[in-house]
Amino acid sequence: MSTISEIARVFALQQANQWNVKASSADVRKAKLAKLKEAVESHADDIIAAVLEDTRKPLGEIRVTEVLNVTGNIQRNIDNLDAWMTPTPVATSMNPADKAMIVYEARGVCLILGPWNFPLGLVFGPLAAAVAAGNCCMLKLTDLAPATARIAKLIVEEVFAENEVAVFEGEVSVAEALLDLPFSHIFFTGSTRVGKLVMAAAAKNLASVTLELGGKSPVIIDDGADIPAIAAALAGAKQFNGGQACICPDYVFVKEGQKNALVEGFAANVAKNLYADGALNKDGIAQIVNARNFARVKGLFDDAVAKGATVAVGGEMDAADCTIAPTMLTDVTPQMTILQEEIFAPILPVMTYETLDQVIDYIAAHDKPLALYVFSPNEANVNKVLARTSSGGVTVNGVFSHYLENNLPFGGVNQSGSGSYHGYFGFKAFSHERAVYMHLAAA
Repeated sequence: MSTISEIARVFALQQANQWNVKASSADVRKAKLAKLKEAVESHADDIIAAVLEDTRKPLGEIRVTEVLNVTGNIQRNIDNLDAWMTPTPVATSMNPADKAMIVYEARGVCLILGPWNFPLGLVFGPLAAAVAAGNCCMLKLTDLAPATARIAKLIVEEVFAENEVAVFEGEVSVAEALLDLPFSHIFFTGSTRVGKLVMAAAAKNLASVTLELGGKSPVIIDDGADIPAIAAALAGAKQFNGGQACICPDYVFVKEGQKNALVEGFAANVAKNLYADGALNKDGIAQIVNARNFARVKGLFDDAVAKGATVAVGGEMDAADCTIAPTMLTDVTPQMTILQEEIFAPILPVMTYETLDQVIDYIAAHDKPLALYVFSPNEANVNKVLARTSSGGVTVNGVFSHYLENNLPFGGVNQSGSGSYHGYFGFKAFSHERAVYMHLAAA
């Protein structure tokens, strides 16, 4: 049977079964989630080996992002599902004797398409939310992580019948075949370019979408900010997964008088984290995912240097194994391509500024980013940035925290995404808020 025929067969099974899954109780869903968590835990070593086969990453990073985060997400759904599924009562304005409520019901048959930077975690995280909400799901991991896709398929087949959850392996053509089907909801994590294609495909069937995209996430360093702490945070952020994270700081605004201290602090932290006797420890930083992306990033770097950027830290690149050392560029201008495209690598351009208004105007004139980072001891300045810019999320005096806090919604806005998830917001993403009004007395 061809892959397209197999996809159609499984989709038909899930369409027929969706009403049984939708009607399932919290206890039934929690049991499925517990079984999924157990399978992930029992295959933890297999998952790590698969991700390592697909891309060189530090083992500790793989364990955290592809195992511990997944099991933590699943457990969070288990712990809160009873409360999340409870209908929300609403006061009635027409007749106080009547009853009104919001009931969270499953969307139906959902498609989850995953990225390459965290190939299992960013599929199984949404899957946990979808199962908690009572949906059937079809999953497609990226073709750039075939070993991870195989272990994901094995785990899913251990836990679920194919008429509830199924994984499909293969190239981009498989994702395209899936997108032709009339899913109730599509959850996609990846680039803005592909996100537009997913949204266009969803529109053909009026499917709702959650798009977790990216963009150029700025960093603003205000007067009086703790430069040594900021330098350490930025060095760590750019080391994490080799800078290949959608919320990674993409460029920095700093006052001229603070620039040298920032450069020195960034360099010192990179040396401490990744170098021994002057040599880069390649096992301590993920490689760029493939040769095509390495060439893309090197092109951005070369263009910036050719147009006058200064390599203040790093600049070490090895095409043989797609390694790029954490790098900081100064004397960067908006005309350079590196300030026009998402970098997705451990390179950090730095621009200087004179007034906060200049920074705000620059950010507001560009696409809305997924993340924005403000380092400032001045609450009024922080509030000014919040009031006059827009982004998916914000962390003040730190990095990544708005993503890591699961009581907050995580998602983008306009060019950086549509919809949000994590915790309760993941349950809501895969649920329809159904309005129910009950006449309990004669009108």
